[in-house]
Amino acid sequence: MADSQHDYDLVVVGSGAAGLAAAVTAAHHGLKVAVVEKADTLGGATAWSGGWMWAPLNPLARAAGIVEEAETVRTYLRAELGERYDEAKIDAFLDGAPRMVEFFHEKTALQFADGNAIADIHGDTPGAGTGGRSVIAAPFDGRKIAPGTLKKLCRTMPETAFLGMPIQAGPDLAAFLTCTRSLKSFAHVARRLARHLLDLTRYGRAMQLVNGVALVGRLAKTADDLDVTFRVSSPVTRLIKAGERVTGVVIEGPGEKETLHARHGVVLATGGFPWDVERRRELFPRTPTGQEHWPLPPPSASGDGLRLGEAVGGVVDSSLHSPVAWAPVSLVPWGNGRVGHFPHIIDRAKPGIIGVLKNGRRFVNEAHGYYDYVEAMVKAAPKGEEVCSWLICTHRFQRRYGLGITRPAPVPFRHWIRKGYLKHGKTLDELALACGIAPEGLSATVAEFNLHAARGEDPEFGRGSTPYNRKNGDPAHGPNPCVAPLERGPFYAVKVVPGCFGTFAGLKTNAHAQVLDAQDRPIAGLYAAGTDMASIMGGYYPAGGINLGPAMTFGHIAGLHAAGKRDPATATLRDAGSPTPGETA
Repeated sequence: MADSQHDYDLVVVGSGAAGLAAAVTAAHHGLKVAVVEKADTLGGATAWSGGWMWAPLNPLARAAGIVEEAETVRTYLRAELGERYDEAKIDAFLDGAPRMVEFFHEKTALQFADGNAIADIHGDTPGAGTGGRSVIAAPFDGRKIAPGTLKKLCRTMPETAFLGMPIQAGPDLAAFLTCTRSLKSFAHVARRLARHLLDLTRYGRAMQLVNGVALVGRLAKTADDLDVTFRVSSPVTRLIKAGERVTGVVIEGPGEKETLHARHGVVLATGGFPWDVERRRELFPRTPTGQEHWPLPPPSASGDGLRLGEAVGGVVDSSLHSPVAWAPVSLVPWGNGRVGHFPHIIDRAKPGIIGVLKNGRRFVNEAHGYYDYVEAMVKAAPKGEEVCSWLICTHRFQRRYGLGITRPAPVPFRHWIRKGYLKHGKTLDELALACGIAPEGLSATVAEFNLHAARGEDPEFGRGSTPYNRKNGDPAHGPNPCVAPLERGPFYAVKVVPGCFGTFAGLKTNAHAQVLDAQDRPIAGLYAAGTDMASIMGGYYPAGGINLGPAMTFGHIAGLHAAGKRDPATATLRDAGSPTPGETA
């Protein structure tokens, strides 16, 4: 196998939001950058995500008149994170996030749309935001990306697309859900479909990029403009050290081994370890073999960054409240033995659905966050039994909102019954028998729920009681947008199992995103961002976008620090002993 040598200033391992943020930032400040990706496509878990970033105090919110003090956000995070509140990193994030948004919005092709109507998940916690703390990449025309890079760009996760077309949460999704009841929605959907079909004919893929793939596409476009080198199908096998400093990587591409020297260092951003079965077995609860889990990120996110960091003295922080960013998923039998994972994010909050365990009993406010749903399911499922639950609804609900991978009217859905994905019964007892649920428990639960739901109430779990709940409900339904009785059959159900959007346990870092050794000393030339970096949220999930917001922010901070620029998080220059060419105040 040939061994070639290449020289760069910075090598970034991984091509999701964190890696591309670091690459673009460093290249903007004059560094010669290479991004190496294990998979054969660019984008990682980011491209399959909803793309939302939690970025409090951001300039888009300020421009809309939403002005709050950083101390208000700190109050919320202190209450949510408790003893795992890390003041240095939280301060770095709260200072760096608005600067990150400003930099990318003003200097790059990454334009943002605001999330000023999106509330934090736990609205009853002091300091919780009711809007203005989230941003998302604006929709992007894929035709603006260089053809060579476009070929490498990951496509949207099939379970969350329609005919391969990504749909963005908000007005776009609302139009699809109401296209049979609104002429305006029907016209929107018709335009989207017509354009999509034309793109499929001309380009063989969706070109109306939204959500996470829009974020990756915009960052990749900027990286191209800055002459960043992309290398796909190029797994890193080891880091190179010169003395105590990381100075490059060794990759194994098709037919050859290559050494990439990195004068300013290496950024690890490989997507954490959701597909590392052994580490899952070691760290995840209720996962005795490591196989009792169904991740949403692509299989390339298999713990490479953590292993590379550990090999040169880095330490994985597994002391967090949870090592995993839980998400409820149902298993989709596509055929040919392929099983997909559908994330249940929106449907749980709609009026007319409940979640129950095998005993037929509810166990959580279904409209709470996806992390909350699975955490409650893991705690409530009897020991020694499979961790799972069932989402149950009526025919009217399924036709109005859809359930899991089954789409609302007018899209046909009965083939999913034949595949075994969607269970059904004319009565609750029939449905319980089809699912393996205790019939008497389910009947009692539905009767009790219906008694209060007719008035829009849920005294057991308070569904619809927070802004976050209500945002994901149906605003056209009253008096509670999240609550309606399950009265008439036929009834339908899908089985829900623990999945995740990624992992929280990761390499210990400081506020500059530098990887720390066992003595909490920075390893010169080595950075980690995204889910290769231990979550600054301490294993909690206080808001949607708490993976991508910090990923973009600390990727940006790592790029600045590697380039020798003043770090916005702490207003200090890189550590003495690191090279400082071109350093500016």
